[in-house]
Amino acid sequence: MLSFFPNVRSSTPGAFVPAVGAVPTPGYRLRCLRGRGGFAEVWESDSPAGPVALKFMPSSNTGSTARELRSVHSFRNLEHPYLVKTHGAWTVPGYIVVSMELAEATLLDLLTLYHNDLHQPFDPQVLCLYLWQVAEALDHLNGHTHLRDGRKVGFQHGDVKPNNILLFGDVAKLTDYGLATSMHMNSVPCSRQGTRDYAGPEVFCGTMTDWSDQYSLAVTYYALRAGALPFPPAGKPENTARSTVRPLADLSGATEPERSPLLRALSPIPSNRFATCREFMAAMLAALRLRVENAPDGKVRVVKEAAKSYSGSGAITRPASAVGIFDTPK
Repeated sequence: MLSFFPNVRSSTPGAFVPAVGAVPTPGYRLRCLRGRGGFAEVWESDSPAGPVALKFMPSSNTGSTARELRSVHSFRNLEHPYLVKTHGAWTVPGYIVVSMELAEATLLDLLTLYHNDLHQPFDPQVLCLYLWQVAEALDHLNGHTHLRDGRKVGFQHGDVKPNNILLFGDVAKLTDYGLATSMHMNSVPCSRQGTRDYAGPEVFCGTMTDWSDQYSLAVTYYALRAGALPFPPAGKPENTARSTVRPLADLSGATEPERSPLLRALSPIPSNRFATCREFMAAMLAALRLRVENAPDGKVRVVKEAAKSYSGSGAITRPASAVGIFDTPK
């Protein structure tokens, strides 16, 4: 069975203990644990404005805490329909706490449902809808159109992966900008950061490029489609040399038409990848004989090439047993 939920708790003496009913700050009361990732726990919480998600990131270093808070606050005003809205951030003993809009689930939750409960691969039509939206969010971030310190820059998200993609019905939104890198050129030095199993080979060598997020999006696509990573686990940073070279991707879990776009997006030479994340997803849709369609209600649909639209409402249909993970716990 797939399992992606390690225990993440602060080891700082006297740290706040996230638990049902705990109050991390006046006006907020934790209701239930929503999920865990490699570096944080996410809780549903009451707030003065209604239910929100609170992300608890262990932190015992003053310098890293300050950097993380600056990063969160710098992205608060970034508006896009496929970027999760952040309400604010503060600290409690042992943690940085980030308040954001409450999602129904993550793509990691849906992956686990498909593989552990349904014992079947992720529906490619549903997957392409969600990742098309993520591609639009990434292209918005990546574009050198954001004014910072008097010049236009782009941002590489730096940690694209299934549990950083939140689901709001048929809408997917990208979250967690704590590792975002400002790009004033198409290549800049960076620390080897993020989730290494999803990182491009250039990141292993200490460089971030305008195409690094696309590489991570391609790994994300394959991981969701196949239920496995295309490479052996990268291991911990301290055990990985700068000269590390990834082996060729094992794409046996994808169909033959899917492999060509994936191989290009996973090119070890960043500039050989697609120009944008949308171009990558457009190639993937074409390979699967799918296309994007704008519905009359303004929403995006993914439809089969031979069909004009879905029957009925036109909404993506999730498996019946998926309903539970999209329900808000009481």
